[in-house]
Amino acid sequence: MKMKASKNALSLFTKSPRAGTTKTRLTGKYGGSLSEQEAADFYRVTLLDVAGAAFRALELCRQEAPDSGYDFFISSTPESEQPELEALFAAEFPGGKDISYIVDRGQNFDEHFHDHYRQLFDRGYHAVVCIGGDLPTIAPEFIQRAFQWLAYLEKGSANGALVLAPCQAAGVSLVGLTAATPVDFAGVFYNTQGVAALEALTGIAAARRIPTALLEAQFDVDTMEDLAHLIAVIGAMAHAGDFQPGVWLPQRTLAWVAEAGLVVRTPPNEEHDPRGDIDDQG
Repeated sequence: MKMKASKNALSLFTKSPRAGTTKTRLTGKYGGSLSEQEAADFYRVTLLDVAGAAFRALELCRQEAPDSGYDFFISSTPESEQPELEALFAAEFPGGKDISYIVDRGQNFDEHFHDHYRQLFDRGYHAVVCIGGDLPTIAPEFIQRAFQWLAYLEKGSANGALVLAPCQAAGVSLVGLTAATPVDFAGVFYNTQGVAALEALTGIAAARRIPTALLEAQFDVDTMEDLAHLIAVIGAMAHAGDFQPGVWLPQRTLAWVAEAGLVVRTPPNEEHDPRGDIDDQG
């Protein structure tokens, strides 16, 4: 799938990993098992792993479409925390890794999310793919495919193009759209009617006849159950990587889990004869 020449942006929608304000559902205060500092440290390593995947994805996109432009943005709020993020990424990705920063603004999450797209389109970007910082298993090729689908779907479309990837709880882990796509995100995340984000965006796309591609689900980490799932998955990825070429490993997250000494345990299964659930008609 060849991408046409255009100016594209990959955005990482995030906030600075601070104790007490980041991943609080993982902390004891909200029923989790981590301290506030541990939760912030966890988000820091996942954020950096996602950024690493983003850099590699942009390299792949530039190789495939050398005439197109691909830039990396960090979108965050409040503005006072931006220097922390700049210092974090500068320390971790030295040597010319270019990142631009914007401050998203609004009264709720919907407005912040929309504003970050508006700013990028106002800068002349034709297509924007947005991901979050708590998706440490996201692969560079996955992000690249989002740009590929936007380029493919918008051909002959008067309504732009949309690319979505689900996450658990009917949310979204990736949202990509072109400048001509009629989506403003009002009522998508901050929804008083109980409509999940994935359903809300799908409904908008159907009503406005927006060509849409749905990629495979990526899972984020908000709860201890999510964290347990992540630990099991990245452990399996690390093992498979010895035999399966191309596995993208979240090395910082793997190291943090090992250092924290976290292991996954599930309740033991009780002995049970499955035939006991069968109604014997004979």
